[in-house]
Formats: sequence, structure tokens, C-alpha cells
Amino acid sequence: MSKIYLDFAATTPCDPRVVDVMKDYWNRKFGNPSSIHSYGREARAALDESREIISSAINAHPSEIYFVSGGTEADNCALKGLAAEMMKHGKNHIITSAIEHPAILETCSYLEKHGFKVTYLPVDGNGCTDPENIRREITGKTGLISIMHVNNEIGVINPLEEISRITKAQDIIFHTDAVQSFGKIPVDVNQLGVDSLSISAHKIYGPKGIGAVYLRRGASIEKLIHGGGQERGRRAGTESVPLAAGFAEAVKLIAEHKTQSSNLISSLRDKCEILLGERFPQIIINSKRDNAVPHILNFSFDSSKIEIDGEAILYNLDLAGIAVTSGSACGSGTLKPSPVLLAMGKDESTARASIRISFGRITENEEIKEFIERLSEIVSRIGKKRM
Repeated sequence: MSKIYLDFAATTPCDPRVVDVMKDYWNRKFGNPSSIHSYGREARAALDESREIISSAINAHPSEIYFVSGGTEADNCALKGLAAEMMKHGKNHIITSAIEHPAILETCSYLEKHGFKVTYLPVDGNGCTDPENIRREITGKTGLISIMHVNNEIGVINPLEEISRITKAQDIIFHTDAVQSFGKIPVDVNQLGVDSLSISAHKIYGPKGIGAVYLRRGASIEKLIHGGGQERGRRAGTESVPLAAGFAEAVKLIAEHKTQSSNLISSLRDKCEILLGERFPQIIINSKRDNAVPHILNFSFDSSKIEIDGEAILYNLDLAGIAVTSGSACGSGTLKPSPVLLAMGKDESTARASIRISFGRITENEEIKEFIERLSEIVSRIGKKRM
């Protein structure tokens, strides 16, 4: 039985060309980029080039890019660092949404224990944040707003440009988690109007263990990791040149695959939704095609029509060689219903019976058909129709 991977929103395989680029920096060009000798200068040149490639991809300046260990650290550094700085100016109010990634929500929870007030905005039935809700919640103490670009469970795209017009008018720092959008849809920091942004390499066929924070020039941030003066004094610790070079190569490959990959994934997603609807009348599509990225398809089984446990579906799909998830990979391993779907107004049973499929540029048509067949067998075996 062949295995099928449909969890590309959780992570992607490292592109062989990315691996090839990194090889030299593991054992031949191994210098410390802070060293002044030739080995160090060679490493520094590679690090600088990587920074330039990544900054160019989001229309930023190289000096606005800071390397970190991944998306979670990027969100932590941005929120904690920006919050500490705004506290110096007498502001302690943060606004975010109820369906952010745990990297944002848990950081906000931490900040609440350290003197900050956090407002968690509701979302509409499609999972989108209404900019007018943000406007209504702003007070004289509001110093930071964090709204994700694309939701990791349902793929909805938030109206960042509209939100940024509100934040700019009131001189409020605007951060976005762009981990799920970068490499899938255009991410231009100037067009979006954000002051801070987080991205990660392993979501775009790059290596695990590296991400980046974009911080607009002029924005003040308190550093969280103390030590040497790496990353212009904002993030101490010897930079990983191999990972940075791999990250940059993955970014370069985005342009090469952009049109073909986007068309392929859109076609796969549409086909999968059609096949699901034809095979399962109990299906509820949670990620609407309009205003959503094509690589994520989230659906549930309607609890009023069929009694079926989402965890049991995932377990049986895994036994059948299918890799999918019920939501964020960072939140997997729990039996709780999806907080994202609950925030969208879904009942607990429906939210518990949700499945997220995510497609990649190596996903094939036959894999979608086979997934439907194996899922159909499982549902007929463990599901109980309601009379």
C-alpha cells in the first residue's frame, strides 16, 4: 500500500536543490560569520546574500530581516519585543483574533500575565477578521495589533491592507504571521502595510530550524536573547549559514514554481472538493474557495447527519497510509475540537470531526482519488448515520 502525504501546511519536504546548496556550508564553508578571517568573511558573504534574497521576496530592505529558529520564535520575538517597547510609552493594550496560531495566542497569554491587556476578536462564519471590529476595540492604550495573513487551519485570507489603514491612522504597530501565506500568495510588506511579519523556511520546501522576522526600519523592539551582537544586536547567537542559504534557495525556487504550482494546486483542491461532495452528502466545507488560499481544504462531517469521531478518522487514515491532520500541527495530539471552527460558530461535534487536507507542488491527481477511496471505506466502517 502506497503512502500519501496531504499535510503540506504542516511541513514540506526539503527540495533536493536546497539540500545541495546547504551541503558546502556544513563541512567546507563552515566559518563563523562573526569571524574576521577568510572563513568568517566567506560565511558572512553567504549570510548577507541570503538576507538580500529573502528581503527582496517580500519587498523589504535587507537590514529589516532578522534570522530566527522558525515561525514560532519569529512570532514570540515580534510580540514580546514590540510589547516591551510599547510599555515604555505607557501603552499596554494588544488586539489579536481568536483564531491565531498558538505561537501568537500563547504569547499573548504570557503577556497578559505580565501587565498587558489583550482583546481577542471574534471572526465571521468564514473565519475572517472584520477590520471594523478592530477599529471599535482600539483605545488610547492600544499599541500593538497582530492579525495573521492566512489561517493555518482553514486558509482564509485576512484583509491586511484595510487593517493597516486603521493602524497607520492611529500610530499602532501592526504585526502579521505570514507563515502560511509566504510562497503561496504575494507577500509585499509595503502593499500589506505591516510593520512586522514572520515567515518560516520549512513551509516552502526549505530546511527546518530557520525562519525570519521582518521589522520595518524605525520600529523599536526589545531584544529577547542576550549575548553577542549577531543580527544587529537583536538576536544573539551564531547564525546558521547552512540553514540561511537553504532558506534563500527555497525562496528563489518559489518564482520558478509559482505559476505551474499555483494552477496545479488550485485544480487539485477544486477536484478534491467536488469528489468529497459527490461521495459524502454529510460533508461541510469549512474553507470556502473565495478569499482563501488554494493549498488548504478543511471539511467536517455534519454531526446532525452522521456520528463519527474525527480522531478515529485520522487514526484510521494513518493506518491506511494517508497523512492528514485535524488542524494546526502545533496543536495536534489533543482530543479537543478545533478552536478555529468553534470561533466560526461550528458546534463541538462538527468541530471535532474536522479534517484538514493541504496540497503541495508534488501532489498528484491519483493521490486525491486514492484518498477519497480510502476515506470512503473508513467512513462506511466507523460512521453511524443519524435517523
